[in-house]
Amino acid sequence: MSMLKSKKESKFIRKTDTYEVNFHPQSSRMFQVDLAPAVISEFLSLTREISVQQLEYIPYMRHIAADHLNTLTNNSLQQVLSDILHDRETGGYTIGLQGQTEDPDDYVKFSTAITHLVGSPNFDAMSGKYYARFTVNHIDNSDSYLRQPYRLFTLHTDGTFVDEPTDWLLMMKMKEENAVGGESRLLHLDDWNELDRFSNNPLASHKFTYKAPASKNVSQEVQRATFFLDNNKPCICFIDQFVYPEKIDEAKYLKELSHSMENDPSLIELKLPVGDLVVLNNLFWLHGRAAFEKNPELNRELLRQRGQFSK
Repeated sequence: MSMLKSKKESKFIRKTDTYEVNFHPQSSRMFQVDLAPAVISEFLSLTREISVQQLEYIPYMRHIAADHLNTLTNNSLQQVLSDILHDRETGGYTIGLQGQTEDPDDYVKFSTAITHLVGSPNFDAMSGKYYARFTVNHIDNSDSYLRQPYRLFTLHTDGTFVDEPTDWLLMMKMKEENAVGGESRLLHLDDWNELDRFSNNPLASHKFTYKAPASKNVSQEVQRATFFLDNNKPCICFIDQFVYPEKIDEAKYLKELSHSMENDPSLIELKLPVGDLVVLNNLFWLHGRAAFEKNPELNRELLRQRGQFSK
């Protein structure tokens, strides 16, 4: 067993009466959190009287949903989920509803509870809410790769074109029909073979201009360095679609950086069942999406939340 795996095991692996935490089968950098079936059933019962409209209109109800889940796990789940996300060697986990419901409203409630155990979601200008739901279908003419099914959605971090911190990201699969491919592609920054080459380049600290396309409903421009330090460790802010270099050498640096990440052997393609979600530390995990195989009946719906850690 590797030193990394041993270190994480002593810190996070556990089995309680209400949940288990184990290594994720696809990555020793991530964990799979399994709630006891009775916890899921009771959470769904307790939140039955909370409507999605209430969650949208009354912010404190989001914390009430989170409290229900934490209370059902003997007030320990919040600390575990937060500690995993803050840990540089890990920073990610999956968790789900284990098929106990297929109601999209339950998915919104559960994802809301999870995010409010670790922080506060940012306003999502694309949807006008604290979360966004979006579909991927056979035909799409959008202005970014988000909804285009047959293109590789390249590795990136979220929040590049807004001026507020984006510490973490949640993605939940709400529906999937006639879909082959489309896996979430993930890369932990410390597993990237050429991290030192690009993070030590003079352009690593250059502030590039980021501009969002019209569909994001964000008109501002922001300037961001590609690499920055957090707890004396390199972190990254990057998306190839929305960054506007001014010189050829800047463009070449960004292109080579993206190409290097896309071809790194440590990149994983995560299989996520419907009703499951993944939460990642957005400072040192990059994410993207594999292309789907063409199918006129393709239909996938995802939910996204992203935000800041609790102070």
